[in-house]
Formats: sequence, structure tokens, C-alpha cells
Amino acid sequence: MADAIEMLKSDHEKVRALLEKLTDSGKRATKARADLLDQIGEELRIHTTIEEEIFYPAFRDADGTEHGEMTFEAREEHRAVEKLVLPDLEKTDPGDDAFAGRAKVLRELIEHHADEEEDDMFKKARKALSREELEKLGTRMAARKKELQESAKS
Repeated sequence: MADAIEMLKSDHEKVRALLEKLTDSGKRATKARADLLDQIGEELRIHTTIEEEIFYPAFRDADGTEHGEMTFEAREEHRAVEKLVLPDLEKTDPGDDAFAGRAKVLRELIEHHADEEEDDMFKKARKALSREELEKLGTRMAARKKELQESAKS
């Protein structure tokens, strides 16, 4: 079982790859774009949920106020994607010229967020949380992720 940080990094890589495919697609690939966007939306919603429900609280509780500010900023980035950018893109016709620009904005926001977590937050989390704590968090997160994936299918 991967620890919490390895699991989150793996999610980041998966979404980065999907976003790359989406932004590299042409406007005639409307079906592929729609399918990719559905997959990206599901991945982001599940990832955000496990971060906000499990990882961020554990990280924040492990070591003080700086981490609280870090998780607050990360939550705001999630909110911007989930409430503004992603819904706007999901309402845009995949064959429309605006789709490519909006997909690029989504990609840039997600890449910035993931890079910031990986370069800063995760390094601090490795210092604040023991290997055992990170493995326990990873187990909890994997179970919650499975639950969310199953409910998304129904």
C-alpha cells in the first residue's frame, strides 16, 4: 500500500496526463474531448474529496499554523476549479474554439496546484508525519477513494 503522499502524487500524474491529452486534442475530436473531460472531472472530484476530508486535516493537525494557511490556500484552489473553471468548461461545446482555451486554463491551474503541493506541502508533510502515519492515511484514503469511485459509477 502506498503512503498518502505517494497516492496523491500518483493521482496528480494521472490527471496531468489526461489534461495533456485534452489540451493536445483538436476541435474535431469532440467525442474524445467529452470523454476525457468526464474522466478528468471524476478524478478531480474524488482527489479533492480525499485531500480535504483526510489528508489536509491530518497535515494541519500534525504541525501548526503554517500548514493551516497552506491547506486553506489549497482548498481555495480546489474551489476555483470545482465551482468556476471546471463547470464552465463542462458547459462548453467540445467543438467550440473557446473549449481549447478553457481546457488550457484548467490545465495550468491544476499543474500549478499539484506542483505547489509536491514542492512544498508534501515535503513539509513528510517531516510532520511519520512513515506509519502516512501509511495509515494512505490506507484510509484508498478506502475512501474506492467508495467514491463506486458511487460515481452508480
